[in-house]
Amino acid sequence: MSIALGVAGTALAAAPAAARAQGAGEPLRLTRRQAVDTALAKNPALVAAFEQVAEARAQRVQDVAFPDLTLSADVTGEPSLARPGSNTGHDLGLGLSVPFPTKFHWRGVMGTAGVEATEAAWIQLRQQTASQTAQAYDALLVALQHHADLVEGRRLAQEFLDKTQARYGAGTVAGLDVLKARVDLAQSDNDLIANERDLANARAGVNRMMGRTLGAGFEPAESLEAPPPLPDLEALEDTARAARPELRGLASQRRGASAATSLARSFWMPDLAIGVAQNSAPGTASTYTTSVGFTVPLFFWNHTGGEVAQARHHEDELSASYADLVLQVDQDVRTAYAAAATALRQALFLRDQLLPEARRAYQIALTSYGLGGSSALDVLDARRTLLDAESQLADALGAANDARADLERAVGRPLAPASGGTTGEH
Repeated sequence: MSIALGVAGTALAAAPAAARAQGAGEPLRLTRRQAVDTALAKNPALVAAFEQVAEARAQRVQDVAFPDLTLSADVTGEPSLARPGSNTGHDLGLGLSVPFPTKFHWRGVMGTAGVEATEAAWIQLRQQTASQTAQAYDALLVALQHHADLVEGRRLAQEFLDKTQARYGAGTVAGLDVLKARVDLAQSDNDLIANERDLANARAGVNRMMGRTLGAGFEPAESLEAPPPLPDLEALEDTARAARPELRGLASQRRGASAATSLARSFWMPDLAIGVAQNSAPGTASTYTTSVGFTVPLFFWNHTGGEVAQARHHEDELSASYADLVLQVDQDVRTAYAAAATALRQALFLRDQLLPEARRAYQIALTSYGLGGSSALDVLDARRTLLDAESQLADALGAANDARADLERAVGRPLAPASGGTTGEH
Protein backbone atom coordinates (compact mmCIF):
# COMPACT_ATOMS: atom_id res chain seq x y z
CA MET A 1 0.00 0.00 0.00
CA SER A 2 1.40 3.39 -0.97
CA ILE A 3 -0.25 6.66 -0.14
CA ALA A 4 1.11 9.83 -1.72
CA LEU A 5 1.59 12.23 1.17
CA GLY A 6 3.90 14.88 -0.23
CA VAL A 7 1.66 17.23 -2.16
CA ALA A 8 2.32 20.06 -4.58
CA GLY A 9 0.20 21.89 -7.12
CA THR A 10 -3.46 22.71 -7.08
CA ALA A 11 -5.81 21.49 -4.42
CA LEU A 12 -8.61 20.43 -6.69
CA ALA A 13 -7.28 17.73 -9.01
CA ALA A 14 -9.53 15.98 -11.48
CA ALA A 15 -11.45 12.97 -10.20
CA PRO A 16 -10.08 9.55 -11.19
CA ALA A 17 -11.11 8.31 -14.59
CA ALA A 18 -12.53 5.19 -12.99
CA ALA A 19 -14.98 7.32 -11.03
CA ARG A 20 -16.17 9.16 -14.13
CA ALA A 21 -16.69 5.90 -15.99
CA GLN A 22 -19.20 4.49 -13.52
CA GLY A 23 -22.76 4.06 -14.66
CA ALA A 24 -25.56 5.85 -12.90
CA GLY A 25 -26.90 2.71 -11.22
CA GLU A 26 -23.60 0.93 -10.66
CA PRO A 27 -21.61 1.11 -7.43
CA LEU A 28 -18.38 3.06 -7.64
CA ARG A 29 -15.42 0.69 -7.81
CA LEU A 30 -12.01 2.13 -6.94
CA THR A 31 -8.61 1.00 -5.79
CA ARG A 32 -7.19 2.37 -2.55
CA ARG A 33 -5.02 4.82 -4.50
CA GLN A 34 -8.01 6.03 -6.52
CA ALA A 35 -10.10 6.43 -3.37
CA VAL A 36 -7.36 8.56 -1.79
CA ASP A 37 -7.05 10.68 -4.95
CA THR A 38 -10.81 11.23 -5.00
CA ALA A 39 -10.79 12.27 -1.34
CA LEU A 40 -7.93 14.71 -1.96
CA ALA A 41 -9.91 16.24 -4.81
CA LYS A 42 -13.38 16.41 -3.27
CA ASN A 43 -13.15 16.35 0.52
CA PRO A 44 -14.96 19.53 1.71
CA ALA A 45 -12.49 20.15 4.53
CA LEU A 46 -9.64 20.32 2.01
CA VAL A 47 -11.57 22.74 -0.15
CA ALA A 48 -12.03 25.00 2.88
CA ALA A 49 -8.33 24.73 3.76
CA PHE A 50 -7.32 25.65 0.21
CA GLU A 51 -9.48 28.77 0.43
CA GLN A 52 -7.52 29.72 3.55
CA VAL A 53 -4.34 29.52 1.47
CA ALA A 54 -5.91 31.87 -1.08
CA GLU A 55 -6.88 34.22 1.76
CA ALA A 56 -3.27 34.26 3.00
CA ARG A 57 -2.01 35.11 -0.48
CA ALA A 58 -4.49 37.96 -0.74
CA GLN A 59 -3.40 39.19 2.69
CA ARG A 60 0.21 39.32 1.52
CA VAL A 61 -0.80 41.53 -1.41
CA GLN A 62 -2.52 43.83 1.05
CA ASP A 63 0.52 43.88 3.38
CA VAL A 64 2.87 45.21 0.70
CA ALA A 65 0.34 47.49 -1.01
CA PHE A 66 1.38 51.11 -1.55
CA PRO A 67 -0.75 53.60 0.45
CA ASP A 68 -3.61 55.32 -1.32
CA LEU A 69 -3.45 59.02 -2.13
CA THR A 70 -5.32 61.47 0.09
CA LEU A 71 -7.34 64.26 -1.55
CA SER A 72 -8.39 67.17 0.62
CA ALA A 73 -10.30 70.44 0.06
CA ASP A 74 -11.19 73.38 2.28
CA VAL A 75 -12.75 76.81 2.03
CA THR A 76 -11.51 79.84 3.99
CA GLY A 77 -12.76 83.26 5.01
CA GLU A 78 -16.37 82.27 5.80
CA PRO A 79 -18.00 84.87 8.04
CA SER A 80 -20.53 82.27 9.20
CA LEU A 81 -20.88 78.47 9.09
CA ALA A 82 -24.35 78.98 7.68
CA ARG A 83 -22.95 80.81 4.63
CA PRO A 84 -20.48 78.38 2.99
CA GLY A 85 -20.68 80.28 -0.30
CA SER A 86 -19.26 83.47 1.26
CA ASN A 87 -15.71 82.13 1.49
CA THR A 88 -12.83 84.32 0.36
CA GLY A 89 -10.62 81.44 -0.72
CA HIS A 90 -10.22 77.71 -1.01
CA ASP A 91 -7.45 75.10 -0.99
CA LEU A 92 -7.14 71.82 -2.84
CA GLY A 93 -4.56 69.33 -1.56
CA LEU A 94 -3.07 65.98 -2.52
CA GLY A 95 -1.23 63.96 0.13
CA LEU A 96 0.71 60.71 0.26
CA SER A 97 2.14 58.81 3.23
CA VAL A 98 5.29 56.89 2.19
CA PRO A 99 6.58 54.19 4.56
CA PHE A 100 10.33 53.77 4.83
CA PRO A 101 11.37 51.45 1.93
CA THR A 102 12.76 48.66 4.14
CA LYS A 103 9.35 48.32 5.81
CA PHE A 104 7.90 47.13 2.52
CA HIS A 105 10.55 44.42 2.45
CA TRP A 106 9.91 43.18 5.99
CA ARG A 107 6.14 43.21 5.47
CA GLY A 108 6.64 41.20 2.29
CA VAL A 109 8.74 38.65 4.17
CA MET A 110 6.06 38.40 6.86
CA GLY A 111 3.34 37.96 4.26
CA THR A 112 5.30 35.26 2.42
CA ALA A 113 5.91 33.43 5.70
CA GLY A 114 2.19 33.56 6.44
CA VAL A 115 1.38 32.06 3.04
CA GLU A 116 3.94 29.29 3.51
CA ALA A 117 2.64 28.47 7.00
CA THR A 118 -0.93 28.27 5.67
CA GLU A 119 0.17 26.07 2.78
CA ALA A 120 1.96 23.77 5.25
CA ALA A 121 -1.24 23.45 7.28
CA TRP A 122 -3.13 22.63 4.09
CA ILE A 123 -0.58 19.97 3.13
CA GLN A 124 -0.77 18.51 6.63
CA LEU A 125 -4.54 18.24 6.30
CA ARG A 126 -4.12 16.51 2.93
CA GLN A 127 -1.78 13.98 4.52
CA GLN A 128 -4.22 13.34 7.34
CA THR A 129 -7.07 12.99 4.84
CA ALA A 130 -5.06 10.53 2.75
CA SER A 131 -4.28 8.44 5.84
CA GLN A 132 -7.88 8.51 7.07
CA THR A 133 -9.22 7.59 3.63
CA ALA A 134 -6.85 4.63 3.40
CA GLN A 135 -7.92 3.50 6.87
CA ALA A 136 -11.60 3.85 5.94
CA TYR A 137 -10.93 1.83 2.78
CA ASP A 138 -9.22 -0.86 4.84
CA ALA A 139 -12.12 -0.89 7.30
CA LEU A 140 -14.42 -1.77 4.40
CA LEU A 141 -12.02 -4.49 3.26
CA VAL A 142 -12.02 -5.93 6.78
CA ALA A 143 -15.83 -5.87 6.92
CA LEU A 144 -16.02 -7.60 3.53
CA GLN A 145 -13.51 -10.23 4.66
CA HIS A 146 -15.52 -10.80 7.81
CA HIS A 147 -18.58 -11.25 5.58
CA ALA A 148 -16.77 -13.82 3.43
CA ASP A 149 -15.57 -15.67 6.52
CA LEU A 150 -19.06 -15.65 8.02
CA VAL A 151 -20.57 -16.96 4.78
CA GLU A 152 -17.98 -19.74 4.77
CA GLY A 153 -18.70 -20.37 8.45
CA ARG A 154 -22.39 -20.68 7.75
CA ARG A 155 -21.64 -23.17 4.98
CA LEU A 156 -19.62 -25.24 7.41
CA ALA A 157 -22.41 -24.99 10.00
CA GLN A 158 -24.96 -26.17 7.43
CA GLU A 159 -22.64 -28.97 6.38
CA PHE A 160 -22.24 -30.09 9.98
CA LEU A 161 -26.00 -29.93 10.55
CA ASP A 162 -26.60 -32.12 7.49
CA LYS A 163 -24.02 -34.65 8.69
CA THR A 164 -25.48 -34.65 12.20
CA GLN A 165 -29.00 -35.19 10.93
CA ALA A 166 -27.76 -38.08 8.78
CA ARG A 167 -26.08 -39.69 11.77
CA TYR A 168 -29.16 -39.06 13.91
CA GLY A 169 -31.28 -40.79 11.28
CA ALA A 170 -28.86 -43.71 11.41
CA GLY A 171 -29.14 -43.78 15.18
CA THR A 172 -25.44 -43.11 15.87
CA VAL A 173 -25.86 -39.76 17.66
CA ALA A 174 -28.35 -38.30 20.08
CA GLY A 175 -30.92 -35.69 19.16
CA LEU A 176 -29.03 -33.18 21.32
CA ASP A 177 -26.29 -33.10 18.69
CA VAL A 178 -28.82 -32.04 16.06
CA LEU A 179 -30.12 -29.31 18.35
CA LYS A 180 -26.57 -28.03 18.96
CA ALA A 181 -25.91 -27.96 15.22
CA ARG A 182 -29.13 -26.00 14.59
CA VAL A 183 -28.24 -23.46 17.30
CA ASP A 184 -24.80 -23.07 15.77
CA LEU A 185 -26.34 -22.46 12.33
CA ALA A 186 -28.71 -19.88 13.81
CA GLN A 187 -25.74 -18.11 15.42
CA SER A 188 -24.07 -17.96 12.01
CA ASP A 189 -27.17 -16.30 10.54
CA ASN A 190 -27.22 -13.79 13.39
CA ASP A 191 -23.54 -12.94 12.85
CA LEU A 192 -24.25 -12.28 9.17
CA ILE A 193 -27.06 -9.89 10.10
CA ALA A 194 -24.72 -7.96 12.40
CA ASN A 195 -22.11 -7.84 9.64
CA GLU A 196 -24.57 -6.02 7.37
CA ARG A 197 -24.42 -3.06 9.79
CA ASP A 198 -20.62 -3.09 9.74
CA LEU A 199 -20.58 -3.10 5.95
CA ALA A 200 -23.02 -0.16 5.75
CA ASN A 201 -21.01 1.86 8.26
CA ALA A 202 -17.72 1.10 6.51
CA ARG A 203 -19.09 2.14 3.10
CA ALA A 204 -20.47 5.35 4.62
CA GLY A 205 -17.04 6.10 6.09
CA VAL A 206 -15.33 5.79 2.70
CA ASN A 207 -18.02 7.87 1.00
CA ARG A 208 -17.71 10.62 3.61
CA MET A 209 -13.97 10.90 3.09
CA MET A 210 -14.50 11.16 -0.69
CA GLY A 211 -17.20 13.82 -0.31
CA ARG A 212 -19.96 11.52 -1.58
CA THR A 213 -23.46 10.77 -0.34
CA LEU A 214 -23.10 8.39 2.61
CA GLY A 215 -25.53 5.87 1.18
CA ALA A 216 -23.97 5.80 -2.29
CA GLY A 217 -22.83 2.45 -3.65
CA PHE A 218 -19.14 1.67 -3.37
CA GLU A 219 -17.06 -1.47 -3.82
CA PRO A 220 -13.29 -1.74 -3.32
CA ALA A 221 -11.27 -2.94 -6.28
CA GLU A 222 -8.60 -4.49 -4.04
CA SER A 223 -8.51 -7.36 -1.59
CA LEU A 224 -7.26 -7.45 1.98
CA GLU A 225 -3.57 -8.33 2.08
CA ALA A 226 -0.52 -7.87 4.26
CA PRO A 227 1.52 -4.73 3.61
CA PRO A 228 5.17 -4.99 2.55
CA PRO A 229 7.99 -4.95 5.11
CA LEU A 230 8.95 -1.63 6.70
CA PRO A 231 12.03 0.41 5.81
CA ASP A 232 14.76 1.31 8.33
CA LEU A 233 13.57 3.42 11.27
CA GLU A 234 16.50 5.86 11.29
CA ALA A 235 15.98 6.66 7.61
CA LEU A 236 12.31 7.34 8.29
CA GLU A 237 13.18 9.73 11.12
CA ASP A 238 15.49 11.69 8.83
CA THR A 239 12.80 11.78 6.16
CA ALA A 240 10.18 12.99 8.65
CA ARG A 241 12.36 15.89 9.82
CA ALA A 242 12.63 17.07 6.23
CA ALA A 243 9.11 16.28 5.03
CA ARG A 244 6.69 16.94 7.88
CA PRO A 245 4.65 20.03 6.96
CA GLU A 246 4.30 21.03 10.61
CA LEU A 247 8.04 21.61 10.79
CA ARG A 248 8.07 23.53 7.51
CA GLY A 249 5.13 25.61 8.66
CA LEU A 250 6.73 26.45 11.98
CA ALA A 251 10.00 27.29 10.22
CA SER A 252 8.03 29.73 8.05
CA GLN A 253 6.48 31.25 11.16
CA ARG A 254 9.97 31.72 12.60
CA ARG A 255 11.07 33.57 9.46
CA GLY A 256 7.98 35.72 9.70
CA ALA A 257 8.66 36.43 13.38
CA SER A 258 12.23 37.43 12.56
CA ALA A 259 10.94 39.83 9.92
CA ALA A 260 8.42 41.19 12.43
CA THR A 261 11.25 41.89 14.86
CA SER A 262 13.21 43.71 12.17
CA LEU A 263 10.10 45.71 11.28
CA ALA A 264 9.52 46.60 14.93
CA ARG A 265 13.13 47.76 15.25
CA SER A 266 12.57 50.06 12.28
CA PHE A 267 10.51 52.42 14.45
CA TRP A 268 13.27 55.03 14.20
CA MET A 269 13.05 54.98 10.39
CA PRO A 270 10.52 57.74 9.63
CA ASP A 271 7.48 57.40 7.44
CA LEU A 272 7.27 60.45 5.20
CA ALA A 273 4.08 62.44 4.70
CA ILE A 274 4.23 64.44 1.46
CA GLY A 275 1.52 66.92 0.46
CA VAL A 276 0.87 69.43 -2.32
CA ALA A 277 -1.90 72.03 -2.07
CA GLN A 278 -3.28 74.74 -4.38
CA ASN A 279 -4.29 77.96 -2.59
CA SER A 280 -6.85 80.15 -4.38
CA ALA A 281 -8.36 83.51 -3.39
CA PRO A 282 -10.53 85.95 -5.44
CA GLY A 283 -8.48 88.52 -7.31
CA THR A 284 -5.14 86.88 -6.69
CA ALA A 285 -3.13 84.33 -8.57
CA SER A 286 -3.21 80.79 -7.26
CA THR A 287 -0.30 79.72 -5.11
CA TYR A 288 0.96 76.30 -4.12
CA THR A 289 2.06 74.84 -0.83
CA THR A 290 4.34 71.83 -0.50
CA SER A 291 4.56 70.04 2.85
CA VAL A 292 6.83 67.29 4.14
CA GLY A 293 6.40 65.66 7.53
CA PHE A 294 7.72 62.68 9.43
CA THR A 295 7.41 61.16 12.87
CA VAL A 296 10.12 61.55 15.49
CA PRO A 297 10.40 58.59 17.95
CA LEU A 298 11.32 60.81 20.85
CA PHE A 299 10.08 58.36 23.50
CA PHE A 300 12.04 55.45 22.04
CA TRP A 301 11.76 53.32 25.18
CA ASN A 302 8.07 52.89 24.46
CA HIS A 303 9.08 51.04 21.30
CA THR A 304 12.02 49.05 22.64
CA GLY A 305 10.07 47.89 25.66
CA GLY A 306 6.86 47.38 23.67
CA GLU A 307 6.61 46.04 20.12
CA VAL A 308 10.33 45.28 19.81
CA ALA A 309 10.41 43.26 23.03
CA GLN A 310 7.16 41.50 22.13
CA ALA A 311 8.49 40.53 18.70
CA ARG A 312 11.78 39.29 20.13
CA HIS A 313 10.04 37.14 22.76
CA HIS A 314 7.75 35.74 20.06
CA GLU A 315 10.86 34.66 18.14
CA ASP A 316 12.19 32.90 21.24
CA GLU A 317 8.82 31.22 21.76
CA LEU A 318 8.76 29.87 18.21
CA SER A 319 12.37 28.66 18.48
CA ALA A 320 11.51 26.67 21.61
CA SER A 321 8.33 25.37 19.99
CA TYR A 322 10.29 24.23 16.96
CA ALA A 323 12.77 22.29 19.10
CA ASP A 324 9.88 20.63 20.92
CA LEU A 325 8.09 19.86 17.65
CA VAL A 326 11.19 18.08 16.32
CA LEU A 327 11.09 15.79 19.35
CA GLN A 328 7.36 15.27 18.90
CA VAL A 329 7.88 14.29 15.25
CA ASP A 330 10.62 11.81 16.22
CA GLN A 331 8.38 10.30 18.89
CA ASP A 332 5.44 10.18 16.49
CA VAL A 333 7.53 8.29 13.93
CA ARG A 334 8.85 5.86 16.53
CA THR A 335 5.39 5.21 17.97
CA ALA A 336 3.84 4.71 14.53
CA TYR A 337 6.76 2.50 13.47
CA ALA A 338 6.42 0.27 16.55
CA ALA A 339 2.68 -0.07 15.96
CA ALA A 340 3.19 -0.88 12.26
CA ALA A 341 5.94 -3.42 12.94
CA THR A 342 3.95 -5.18 15.67
CA ALA A 343 0.76 -5.24 13.60
CA LEU A 344 2.62 -6.69 10.61
CA ARG A 345 4.23 -9.42 12.72
CA GLN A 346 0.87 -10.34 14.23
CA ALA A 347 -0.79 -10.49 10.82
CA LEU A 348 1.94 -12.69 9.37
CA PHE A 349 1.86 -15.00 12.41
CA LEU A 350 -1.90 -15.41 12.16
CA ARG A 351 -1.75 -15.97 8.40
CA ASP A 352 1.19 -18.38 8.30
CA GLN A 353 0.85 -20.29 11.57
CA LEU A 354 -2.32 -19.90 13.60
CA LEU A 355 -4.90 -20.05 10.80
CA PRO A 356 -3.43 -23.12 9.04
CA GLU A 357 -3.33 -24.95 12.38
CA ALA A 358 -6.93 -23.99 13.14
CA ARG A 359 -8.05 -25.25 9.73
CA ARG A 360 -6.22 -28.52 10.22
CA ALA A 361 -7.72 -28.96 13.71
CA TYR A 362 -11.21 -28.43 12.33
CA GLN A 363 -10.73 -30.91 9.51
CA ILE A 364 -9.41 -33.52 11.95
CA ALA A 365 -12.35 -32.96 14.33
CA LEU A 366 -14.88 -33.11 11.49
CA THR A 367 -13.36 -36.27 10.00
CA SER A 368 -13.20 -37.91 13.41
CA TYR A 369 -16.83 -37.00 14.06
CA GLY A 370 -17.81 -38.61 10.77
CA LEU A 371 -16.06 -41.80 11.90
CA GLY A 372 -17.68 -41.67 15.32
CA GLY A 373 -14.52 -40.74 17.20
CA SER A 374 -15.33 -37.14 18.20
CA SER A 375 -18.33 -35.50 19.78
CA ALA A 376 -20.38 -32.69 18.28
CA LEU A 377 -18.98 -30.40 20.95
CA ASP A 378 -15.45 -31.07 19.67
CA VAL A 379 -16.45 -30.15 16.14
CA LEU A 380 -18.29 -27.00 17.20
CA ASP A 381 -15.37 -25.92 19.35
CA ALA A 382 -12.92 -26.49 16.50
CA ARG A 383 -15.15 -24.54 14.11
CA ARG A 384 -15.42 -21.61 16.52
CA THR A 385 -11.65 -21.64 16.87
CA LEU A 386 -11.32 -21.57 13.09
CA LEU A 387 -13.79 -18.68 12.76
CA ASP A 388 -12.02 -16.78 15.53
CA ALA A 389 -8.69 -17.26 13.78
CA GLU A 390 -10.13 -16.03 10.48
CA SER A 391 -11.68 -13.04 12.21
CA GLN A 392 -8.42 -12.24 14.00
CA LEU A 393 -6.51 -12.44 10.73
CA ALA A 394 -8.90 -10.05 8.99
CA ASP A 395 -8.62 -7.60 11.89
CA ALA A 396 -4.85 -7.99 12.00
CA LEU A 397 -4.46 -7.35 8.26
CA GLY A 398 -6.64 -4.28 8.56
CA ALA A 399 -4.65 -3.08 11.57
CA ALA A 400 -1.35 -3.65 9.73
CA ASN A 401 -2.50 -1.59 6.74
CA ASP A 402 -3.92 1.10 9.01
CA ALA A 403 -0.67 1.26 10.97
CA ARG A 404 1.32 1.60 7.75
CA ALA A 405 -0.96 4.43 6.60
CA ASP A 406 -0.45 6.16 9.94
CA LEU A 407 3.31 5.68 9.64
CA GLU A 408 3.24 7.32 6.20
CA ARG A 409 1.40 10.25 7.79
CA ALA A 410 4.02 10.41 10.56
CA VAL A 411 6.86 10.33 8.03
CA GLY A 412 5.19 12.80 5.68
CA ARG A 413 5.83 10.74 2.56
CA PRO A 414 4.95 7.32 1.09
CA LEU A 415 7.08 4.47 2.35
CA ALA A 416 9.43 2.84 -0.12
CA PRO A 417 8.90 -0.95 0.09
CA ALA A 418 11.79 -2.79 1.69
CA SER A 419 13.49 -5.51 -0.33
CA GLY A 420 13.07 -9.16 0.54
CA GLY A 421 9.58 -8.84 1.96
CA THR A 422 6.59 -10.98 1.18
CA THR A 423 2.92 -10.21 1.02
CA GLY A 424 -0.01 -12.50 0.95
CA GLU A 425 -3.71 -12.27 0.35
CA HIS A 426 -6.23 -13.58 2.80
